[in-house]
Amino acid sequence: MKNLKYSEILKANRELGKSLGGSKFEITILSNIITSQLNDILEYCLRKRNINAYVKSGDYDNIVQDSEKFKNSNLVIIFWELANIIDGLQYIANIMSNGEIESLLSKVKSNIDFVLTNLKNTSLVLFNKFSSLIFNYENIKSNNFDKIFQNLNKYLEQKVQSNTIFIDIDKLISKVSIEKSVDFRYFYSSKALYTIEFYKNYAEYIKPIILSANGKTKKAIIFDCDNTLWKGIVGEDGFDGIEMSSKTQNGVVFEEVQHLALELNKRGILLGICSKNNPQDVDKVISNHPDMKIKDEHLTIKKVNWNDKVSNLKGMANELNIGLDSIVFVEDSSFEVNFIKEYLPQITIFQVPEKLSEYPRMLREHINLFYNISESKEDLKKAEMYKQQAKREHEKSRFSNLDDYLKSLELKLTIYINYNLLIPRISQLTQKTNQFNLTTKRYTESDIKIFVNSNKYRVFAFNVSDKFGDYGITGLSIVKLDNEIKSADIDTFLMSCRVIGRNVEFSFLDFIINCLKDLGIISLSSCYIKSLKNEQVANFYEKNGFELIKSFDNEKSYRLRLEKYKSKNLEYIGVEIGR
Repeated sequence: MKNLKYSEILKANRELGKSLGGSKFEITILSNIITSQLNDILEYCLRKRNINAYVKSGDYDNIVQDSEKFKNSNLVIIFWELANIIDGLQYIANIMSNGEIESLLSKVKSNIDFVLTNLKNTSLVLFNKFSSLIFNYENIKSNNFDKIFQNLNKYLEQKVQSNTIFIDIDKLISKVSIEKSVDFRYFYSSKALYTIEFYKNYAEYIKPIILSANGKTKKAIIFDCDNTLWKGIVGEDGFDGIEMSSKTQNGVVFEEVQHLALELNKRGILLGICSKNNPQDVDKVISNHPDMKIKDEHLTIKKVNWNDKVSNLKGMANELNIGLDSIVFVEDSSFEVNFIKEYLPQITIFQVPEKLSEYPRMLREHINLFYNISESKEDLKKAEMYKQQAKREHEKSRFSNLDDYLKSLELKLTIYINYNLLIPRISQLTQKTNQFNLTTKRYTESDIKIFVNSNKYRVFAFNVSDKFGDYGITGLSIVKLDNEIKSADIDTFLMSCRVIGRNVEFSFLDFIINCLKDLGIISLSSCYIKSLKNEQVANFYEKNGFELIKSFDNEKSYRLRLEKYKSKNLEYIGVEIGR
């Protein structure tokens, strides 16, 4: 998009709009300036990532009223430009009295309260922070205009809601430059302040947030070794000849890169190595080199051999049980980069720049690919969980059939119902889970909070543990109740790929149905909506005795009379209610 003209974006966006299917992701932009050019740019930016985005604008300078009108949008974006809160505030503010400023601040804060209250149940809100940068960047002294934006931003911070993310627009203006971000001709003639260049960058800047809300966050970063994690080739330069320390001119770059990788790992991103090398050489560097920051304890997966990298990366995706499109790979060789782009286009690949000084900056520019709206304790324990899984796989090889293996695990299911403390993790599960997900509906924390606190819903979440350790909160079902006609509907039924193959989904469904019976529910409806990744659960409801009512396109509808349900009663899975 960076090099496309606005007219080219308009044309390409129209074509993408014709080809995309699936549910719409509706975005409304509320603004006190003209921002209409952002609509197509943002649509195009998201449609390129297979999000069926539709962007519309509220009425000009009607943010308070429109926040009520468009509160059911999937996303609301707010451009509340400080200079246009009243006409000419950028120059009027500096001759206003303290009393006049206090009166203005009081009015704006009241309007902010109305807007945030109206949008409290909206799935996601992006609110641009107030800024004086465009008009005050040359002023050494702080003036009234500065004080107003600082006061309002401080107020926003006190009003933070779980569904609202504040966008620091000054960071973006600094990147693009003031000169390229604004066109004062159009601001003074028609209140259209920002340029096409700014809107392109704005769309890219907020894209990771929207990708995360739609389950498209990257989950793993994998590095080559030679000239990627360190300067030099360990097989040629030797153990003592490679550089990755701030004590050398080249080494400082690689030390910073390793710290950036560890920062991602600390946030729960899987870290791996895929390298054509002698395994013993790489192992020695990881274990013994005094300058090596990334250790085995940080690595979830490692493939060091002389096989082609396409095969290795495919194998790594399978072992991690994630899609190829969830992987970012960093490599120095042009041959390898082009080879992987040709045969594994789903993988996002970055090549180490020829100017090594640009390498850390390149990673920082793309670090938001791993952005997560919701973070949980499960994220922080991922490496440990994968190590536990390796022990399970070793144990599995000792058994000739699956049932005996499962019985040996001492599986325990702990089920939580409408549990407020789990809202962030529950939201994250809807955003990340693709394979065992019957409807693939994505929900923000705000959405889940509404379900959990409503007597019309039951939100069931489960934790799995076995003799090797704890998998964490890895399963979810959202059930809508209609007590008047004694029926219920399964809105969401999903399970993390980490616990697939252990039959816990059957014990979970047993528990849910028994719970619904206790509530007096007689009939249960459900559906399967086909996605690119959930074909393995296409017949889940048939396997559990649900009657197929309707099948069309990519969706199947079911119904079950609860009295006819036959429980699996898997005795080797213990079930308890979480408190």
